[in-house]
Amino acid sequence: MKRENAVTFKSNPIHLIGPELKVGDKAPDFTCLNGLDLVSLAQTPAKPRLFSVVPSLDTGVCNQQTHRFDTEIAALGDRVAAYTFSLDIPFAQKRFCTAEGITHQSTLSDCHNHSFGKGYGVLIEGLPLPLLTRAVFVVNGNGVLVHVEYVAEVTTHPDYDKALAALKALS
Repeated sequence: MKRENAVTFKSNPIHLIGPELKVGDKAPDFTCLNGLDLVSLAQTPAKPRLFSVVPSLDTGVCNQQTHRFDTEIAALGDRVAAYTFSLDIPFAQKRFCTAEGITHQSTLSDCHNHSFGKGYGVLIEGLPLPLLTRAVFVVNGNGVLVHVEYVAEVTTHPDYDKALAALKALS
């Protein structure tokens, strides 16, 4: 499924592959890499989860987004789980987290088969390098989406307050 002109990237309309998920939808399964280990939705804990999606950790807004969520998640402790998804290879993700002191969320790489990007409707079509669009999902302990944001312009920040309010309401 292709969603034409779903978001913009530097003001240019781009197409996304996959469905546009809505609050109340069941969170789609995925197979991503954490290091060299495959991780699926079922392998994430059955508690409130934040899925922060970024094009690449090594860019300014993605870096800030990852830091902001890491800081906010720290206050919630083990009542929640948080993940940052990108198409960066797992080794680059680990290097970034180590260098930047990211300790309260895990990174999952969708480079294996793009199943997260396709399932969550965040895989950008048409760029010379595959990327995920910026988005935030909050999943409850039963695997249902309680917050969905596809950021309209890929180079801008998500609504942190809304995502965190949805997560905090579950914890």
